[in-house]
Amino acid sequence: MQPGIKKFDSSTEYYFEEGCYITELSNSEDDPGLSIARARVLSGVTTKLHKLIDTIERYVILEGQGLVEVGDQPPQKVTTCDVVVIPEQCEQKITNTGSSDLIILAICSPRFQKHCYQEII
Repeated sequence: MQPGIKKFDSSTEYYFEEGCYITELSNSEDDPGLSIARARVLSGVTTKLHKLIDTIERYVILEGQGLVEVGDQPPQKVTTCDVVVIPEQCEQKITNTGSSDLIILAICSPRFQKHCYQEII
């Protein structure tokens, strides 16, 4: 790993099958221990129920409000600066309950790789 600054580039945002828009802020083989992504969930949208295999995820709510479901816990309201800790293989989904976009930092360790994503049907 080399020191440096990764500049935000909104043009790299893409739609992910989970049901939200993702901008990878830091996710590379050069830093396999961690990834950081900006997730954007549109108003009224609920992401698909899913889990990550061999990956711990944390949501840091940057903007908006939502209702998160993690594991066996009852749905809980989340808002700016709340942190949601999601152990590996723990079922999860989030609903944007606000009128504007719900913006989340998704921090994964080790780094997120698409093959770790598993939708729950």
